[in-house]
Formats: sequence, structure tokens, C-alpha cells
Amino acid sequence: MLSRRHFLARSGGGLGAFALADLLRGGREPDHAPRARRVVQLFMSGAASQVDTFDYKPLLIRRNGEKFDPGGEVELFQSSPGAVMQSPRRWRQRGQCGGWVSDLVPHLGGCVDDMAFLHGMVSTTNIHGPATFLQTTGFVQPGFPSMGAWASYGLGAMTDELPTFVVLPDARGFAPGGPRNWSAGFLPTQHQASMIRPGRQHPIHDLFPAEDAAFVTEESERDGRAALARLNRLHGAERAEDQRLDARIASYELAARLQLSAPEALDLGNETAEVRELYGVDCEPTADFGRRCLVARRLLERGVRFVQVWSGADNGHPRRNWDSHEDIERDHGIMAAEMDRPAAALLTDLKRRGMLDDTIVLWTTEFGRMPCSQGGKGRDHNPFGFSSWLAGGGIRGGVRYGATDEWSFRAVENPTSGHDVHATMLHLLGIDHEQLTFRHNGIDRRLTDVAGRVIPELID
Repeated sequence: MLSRRHFLARSGGGLGAFALADLLRGGREPDHAPRARRVVQLFMSGAASQVDTFDYKPLLIRRNGEKFDPGGEVELFQSSPGAVMQSPRRWRQRGQCGGWVSDLVPHLGGCVDDMAFLHGMVSTTNIHGPATFLQTTGFVQPGFPSMGAWASYGLGAMTDELPTFVVLPDARGFAPGGPRNWSAGFLPTQHQASMIRPGRQHPIHDLFPAEDAAFVTEESERDGRAALARLNRLHGAERAEDQRLDARIASYELAARLQLSAPEALDLGNETAEVRELYGVDCEPTADFGRRCLVARRLLERGVRFVQVWSGADNGHPRRNWDSHEDIERDHGIMAAEMDRPAAALLTDLKRRGMLDDTIVLWTTEFGRMPCSQGGKGRDHNPFGFSSWLAGGGIRGGVRYGATDEWSFRAVENPTSGHDVHATMLHLLGIDHEQLTFRHNGIDRRLTDVAGRVIPELID
């Protein structure tokens, strides 16, 4: 058989580039009819407290200040259990479904009828880095592909003009584990996320020549790319089975197209004043997260399949993430004020544009926080029970699945793992999570490892 590498080497410039784009588009036939085509993941780095956002427990109000005694040993990350501590914010029932939501996130409270809450989430670790990997890649160890990379590998690209998988990190830095949270792992390298930083002078690193490189002209750059393409074909003809060259060629080809498509996609100047106000892009504290949520919507509507938006950075003190050991009211107050309005705006905007029907929105965090105090005002890590939510893309809105005990300490009803969430999302994308595999070191690896089940109660 004529290998694809030899085919490209023989086919010449124009036909070769056309064939290459088709070959690198990738993907597979869906296992069943999909309900969704794309995903946006909102990740609250540092462990957002379910006790102060979405998991209402009247017992904490009644027993506030008393000894925390849920029965049995209480295992904490870095402290001994303090007294029971109610949320410093009030709780209200919202929407037609009557879902309880804290006043910490009032804008998201207005969207509860579109959300499916997972109140029995559990993690196998209470350490930030491994727990973050578990939610993004399905494994606590680094080196495994993220869900976005699996979606790219399994479904391929929806457009040749923009990346299939994009990550929009917090402007202040990365979450624990950094770029390994959006790595392609052992999958072909072209499935790794492209990192974009809206708001910077150069949102995509090295996309354009440096300002002092006046010798680089449009003509010289075009000639350089043509020469590089010829060298790649000659080099690749001798290395027909080396997929790394495929990834490099795909990267260079995409970079060339991004010089035209990215500026338009990232330009918010064409958005109306009403939309900018909705996301809060022109005011603090919502400017950064609001800009990234709005860019996420623009990327999704232009064919990006998976977008990851991060809230919080692992950059020490004062805390600028959700890891509120010292003062839950202060630290969560800052983070929620940045995130709440833009996240709700993204849901609202997707819905009114008709995009929420085929876009899954996942709001998640690595684990939760304890219902007892730490140091008087903070909360320690809690992997035994926390909350996430899903919306759109075939998700049944206004439902609550799973539950923690009366303290919001342990999941006691329908405990749910990140593998279950991933399996359900892949199902809605038309993929059987047990069939999406990649052979690596003699093992058929998959996003859900040897676990995970689709949750039918969440599917509309």
C-alpha cells in the first residue's frame, strides 16, 4: 500500500496540502446519534466550596458554631476539624425548579432551570494537582490526555481555520499541574490544546513575527512556508510512520491559517454594547473572566470543538484561586465576583443564539470544602462530597442528581466520579466511552480508565 507520507511526497504542493488537511482532520464515525457537537468546561481551580454555592444544608445553619461530629473519624488535609460553620451568604430557591443557590453566585442562580446539579461528586485524592488531573484527564498521574484531546482524537475538527481544542487560562497563571491539564499525553500531538490568552498584546504566542523583524515580509513568509513544506515532504518520505512530523506539519499549517482567522475570532470590537455589558468585559472584577467567556462563545460558534476556561491560578498569596483555607468569605467572595456574572452570561448567550442545544457546558472543580471551620474563617479540602453542574447539549435542566449527607460532608446518594461525568459527556457527543481507546504501552487506554458509567437521569 502507498503510505500517506509517500502519497504526500508524490502529490506536489497544492494537492499535497489539500490531502494533508483532510488526513489530519481525523475523527471517527459516531457510535450513535450525538446530542452535542462541542463542549466548554469552566474549571474552578483550588476547590470551590459546595457548602457556599450549590449544596444547601439547613443543619449547618441550626448547628453553626457547635462541635462538628458527623460520626467516625474526620480526615482533613492540613488541620483538625473546627466548629460547624454555616455559609456567610444567604440561600434562596431559584427558578421554576426551586433549586437552592447561595447569594454568592446570584447570576448563576438565575440559570438553574438549565442546569443539572451533581451533588454527590467524589474524588480519590485531596491534593490539588492529582485531583485536578483526575477531573481533566481521568487519572491522578500526569501524562494522560485531557478530555479535550480525547474529543479531538475521537471526533476530529469542525473547521480547518481554528484549533479543535483551545484553553483560556487565568490571566494570573496556571492551575496546579499547568499545561499538563490540557496535554495530548500519548495521543498524536496535534490533539493538544492551543493556549490563547485574550487581553494580551499577543494572545497567541509567536503567531506573528516580532516587531523588530522588519525583514520578514508577506512574500518572504509565503516563500518560507513553501520551502518548509517541500522539506517536510522530502523528510517525511523517508520516515513514513513517524506521526510526530504529521503533528508538526499540522501545527505549521494551522498557524498560517490562524494569522487570518485568530484576529477576527478574538476581536470583541464587533460585539454589541449589550453583549459586552452582559459578560462584564469592560468593568472589574469581571473583565478577565468575562472576556474569556465571550471569546469562548466566539470560538465555539466558529467551529472550535472543546474550550476550557480556567478560574484561579496557583500563584501563592494573597490567594487568587478557590483554595480558601484562611477566609472563605473573603477569598470565595473575590473569586465568585469574578466568575458568576460571566459564567451566567455564557449560558444565557449560548441559549439565545440556539447554541446551547448542541453545546455541553461543564462547571467543575477538583474537590469541595469542609462544612467545619479551619482557623476560624476558612475551610479545608473535602474530596468526599462536592458539587458540579452540567447544562445544554442534551442535558436535562432543573434536576439534581446525587446528594451529600446532612452536613455536606460525604456523598451518600448516587456517588459520582469524574469518570461518570466524562462517560456521560462522551455519550452525548455520540461516543461510547468504552470504545474510544488508544493503544499505549500494550494497554488500550481510554478517558474513563476502567470505570465510568453514563448517567441516564441527566439526559433529556
